[in-house]
Amino acid sequence: MHTVWKGSISFGLVNIPIKLHTATENKDIKLRQLHKECHTPISYQKVCEGCKQEVKSEDIVKAYEYSKNKFVILDEEELEKLRKENEDKAVEIIDFVKLEEIDPIYFERSYFMAPDSGGGKAYSLLRKALLESGKIGIAKIIIRSKEQLAVVRVYKETLMMETIHFPDEVRSTQDVPNIPSEQDVVQRELETALLLVDQLTTAFDPEKYTDDYRTALMELIEEKKTGNQIVTATDEKQPVAPSNVTDLMSALQASLDKTKKKKPATRKRTTKAKTLA
Repeated sequence: MHTVWKGSISFGLVNIPIKLHTATENKDIKLRQLHKECHTPISYQKVCEGCKQEVKSEDIVKAYEYSKNKFVILDEEELEKLRKENEDKAVEIIDFVKLEEIDPIYFERSYFMAPDSGGGKAYSLLRKALLESGKIGIAKIIIRSKEQLAVVRVYKETLMMETIHFPDEVRSTQDVPNIPSEQDVVQRELETALLLVDQLTTAFDPEKYTDDYRTALMELIEEKKTGNQIVTATDEKQPVAPSNVTDLMSALQASLDKTKKKKPATRKRTTKAKTLA
């Protein structure tokens, strides 16, 4: 597994060197966009809205728009300093809470935690402590230049870190439109609904749920491949890079032309020499 973060995590005076590995993967089928005429893939350019010209990466700076068309420019050195100051800190478990106290809306992404060199014993200790107590740890961590709130919990035999949203990142339910107010529910309808819930109640088995759309899409793609319903993109025109080196074909042609001019002169001298003889 690819390591996405390397550092250490601590609780109390116990320090555990760890590595994070992404626990889930996106299996969405990615579709490319082609030009309908020639089936060449479409590319996207970074264009300045003011100059209407393509902009190179080295000519781009980062900024925060604090009001309409008013920006504060942030140098890459300043951002890197902030990242470095926070990334160098060991991740500390701040609190221990019960998992059921956290609503699923807060959860964002899952990572497997693996012990780094010399961290096996402390890793096992934390895992055992979490299992015995029935608690999870709350910590803060910097991943990809963003500070994340995270929980540390046990998943099967592994410690797992789940990044979770900060409270101000979760929108208020009061902003959701058209939510009906409290209404009287007909008892007979409620009893029927509860009966239906009871009939559909089962133990959760993740293996029984599949992505039917992805499966159908892959079957369609394979069917088209088998039926030779494919297209080939035209060769992309590569921009000619300026060079001080003479084009090879031009050099060869010039050499050939020069050789042709020399040959008649050589034959004339030879003919003249034979006549004098």
